[in-house]
Amino acid sequence: MNATPEVAAPRQVVAAPPVRRVRAVVRGVVQGVGFRPYLYGLASELRLAGHVTNTGEGVVVEVEGEAALVDRFCARIAPEAPPLAVVESVDTTDVPPTGGSGFGIVPSRTSGPVRTLVAPDTATCDDCLAELTDPADRRHRHPFITCTHCGPRFTIVTGLPYDREHTTMAGFPLCPACDREYHDPADRRFHAQPVACPACGPRLRLVTAAPHPRPEGEDPVDGARALLAAGAIVAVKGIGGYHLACDATDGRAVGELRRRKARGGKPFALMARDVADVAHLGHIGPVERELLTGRVRPVVLLRRRTGATDAPGAVVPADAVAPGSPDLGVMLPYTPVHHLLLGPGGPRLLVMTSGNLSGEPIVTDDDAALERLAGLADAWLTHDRPIHVPCDDSVVRVCDGEPLVLRRSRGYAPLPLALPVPVVPSLAVGGDVKNVFCLAEGDKAWLSAHVGDMDDLATQRAFSRAERQLESVTGVRPELLVTDTHPAYRSGAWARRHAAGRPVARVQHHHAHVAAVMAEHGLAEGDRVIGVAFDGTGHGDDGAVWGGEFLLAGYEGYHRFAHLAYVPLPGGDAAVRRPYRMALAHLWAAGIAPDADLPCADACPPEVRVVLGQQLERGLNCVPTSSMGRLFDAVSSLAGVCHLAEYEARAAIELEAAAVAAGSEDEDPRYVFRLTGRGPAGASPVTADPAPLLAAVVEDVRRGVPAPVVAARFHLAVARMVRTVCVLAREATGLETAALTGGVFSNVLLSSACARGLRADGFTVLRHRSVPPNDGGLALGQLVVAARATARAEPTATDRATDRATAMDSVARE
Repeated sequence: MNATPEVAAPRQVVAAPPVRRVRAVVRGVVQGVGFRPYLYGLASELRLAGHVTNTGEGVVVEVEGEAALVDRFCARIAPEAPPLAVVESVDTTDVPPTGGSGFGIVPSRTSGPVRTLVAPDTATCDDCLAELTDPADRRHRHPFITCTHCGPRFTIVTGLPYDREHTTMAGFPLCPACDREYHDPADRRFHAQPVACPACGPRLRLVTAAPHPRPEGEDPVDGARALLAAGAIVAVKGIGGYHLACDATDGRAVGELRRRKARGGKPFALMARDVADVAHLGHIGPVERELLTGRVRPVVLLRRRTGATDAPGAVVPADAVAPGSPDLGVMLPYTPVHHLLLGPGGPRLLVMTSGNLSGEPIVTDDDAALERLAGLADAWLTHDRPIHVPCDDSVVRVCDGEPLVLRRSRGYAPLPLALPVPVVPSLAVGGDVKNVFCLAEGDKAWLSAHVGDMDDLATQRAFSRAERQLESVTGVRPELLVTDTHPAYRSGAWARRHAAGRPVARVQHHHAHVAAVMAEHGLAEGDRVIGVAFDGTGHGDDGAVWGGEFLLAGYEGYHRFAHLAYVPLPGGDAAVRRPYRMALAHLWAAGIAPDADLPCADACPPEVRVVLGQQLERGLNCVPTSSMGRLFDAVSSLAGVCHLAEYEARAAIELEAAAVAAGSEDEDPRYVFRLTGRGPAGASPVTADPAPLLAAVVEDVRRGVPAPVVAARFHLAVARMVRTVCVLAREATGLETAALTGGVFSNVLLSSACARGLRADGFTVLRHRSVPPNDGGLALGQLVVAARATARAEPTATDRATDRATAMDSVARE
């Protein structure tokens, strides 16, 4: 019997997984932060084919493979990005598969629009520091050690896309060892543009001036450390410019640096090896510690400790470092040169102040440093890597447990700010003091690094260079320029000279301050706040000098609800530099006799007092001012705290220091402002007259009440007045959000007291955090006000410039 033949089972055909190819455009801070190597590694892990490149728009990557793996790749792009990256968007598009294999980094594409973002400079990372101190590592003690995760970025960029040939490292060809690292996907320096080593440079050199001879063959860092230890002043080339350094514990060296730089009593910043070297000097909480040790490494203002400098082995700065200041400005090393300079054999605490002549921008050019700093420095620790973009140190303090940026520069610039309202391509030029300008388009704004005070020709030239450079890396081509309404501001004159047919809009100073804090907090168009804008000087709509303002404001305009009572500003800048003049003007306005027993009268030379009295009576060269900054000056002199302001806001800073020294102090009902007027639209503004408060100060001074107690009572009185006026504004308008802005709110004691009281009264309180409250944040507010007004005006092509200018002037005058 034949067996039944077996029938083979049909073969099961397994369908190949679907293949997909996707092109993704990644925008944000994605160049110079290791993004291409990161995507290379991610694609290799998922066995995907394709390529990645830099373009003017950002990083463009194409991946091909199993659809599920491609999906996984796209989903991981943003969440797992490198630590220095800021991914703003990932736009994906399906493209036809090509059937290729392998993944590679291809040359950058230089055509097309520039829309990517450059990373800020970043402090040396822990991995690089470990190599720096390892005798077995080939980069042991290399002053320019860096990798994908740290080092210079913004200050060395000369163009985009971000490749080595578009940086100031272009002149340093990679040695074979660095070249292998640069092209090795597994290496930390894979496509790190500033990568370098002792073989390929850059290189340090030490230049000395007589009588400081330098031994032949001496290591530049060792030589600089020895000079510093011997009391010399050394100009040190950093990432964004030169510093002037000296041993902070050497009173003679600090005093000599102060004399040479004509610094007056302005505090110096300190650089310490680590937190332990300054923990006994200032209060360091978790936020201060994070700022000191993080990637940015700004100057952090630490509130001084009292009686804590006697610990064994404690490093104590000389009294001349920060006389009269309630804070010490401290930073930790953020470059390899700094770490080496603070190594064994040298001082443990250095003064590190901007390398410039008083009033000039920071020096970046080596030849200029040898020339411009010749009268200031005894030696120059310099190097041959050019600085393309000047960038001063940022300054931050902590207020109520949150960072408050006072100068937004190195480590922050040029990171963009998100705008709550879209704007036309615009350039706002800021003010004349602490100048910072702002470029914006759409929903992004770029604040420049700190430029400086515009009263110097060199600073104005630096402004022009910085503006051109920021345009080049942002791709913004301004159609509108925006200035302050002050007719004599040099920043405004610059805008008019460079308008080239574009409209130049004007925005009132304090409206811009309020708009800046609104924009920082993301308030939408149509939102309105009670803006409390306190500063030293701002051009008012009536020609007076404003500065103690309560504005009912939105981006579209403002109404002046209240202000500090006008007093004469005798002699303009002379009154700012000599607070006793302001004190005598306030006494005159209050009807209080300036008897010789008062400290401000005693500080004023008798012949000047006679002339000043005649000047006040006749109103000669006496512009009226409502400035809160000038009231702080007046009370500082009246209480005997400060009579001569050798630097901006010195009298107010020392008054805050005195108030802090008083400790806890109860409110004194005699310290009060007299409020008159009504405030709502159509009525005269509420006026806050300090005459009763000044009478109380005079009474206390004559009774011998200590100056710290007077200072503390004054701060509490100002905070109480702010609460009272804001409640009146809420009753008149229904507004429940108060925005605190202006340079006076750099005062932590006042800011905290105002915010605490307003919140107790049920207000939502907005305060600056990432944008300075002083004029360093002014340009952001200018831009949002003017660019939005321009967009709403919708001018015709024929008379576009005229319509825009008219729209802006109406905003400024509303």
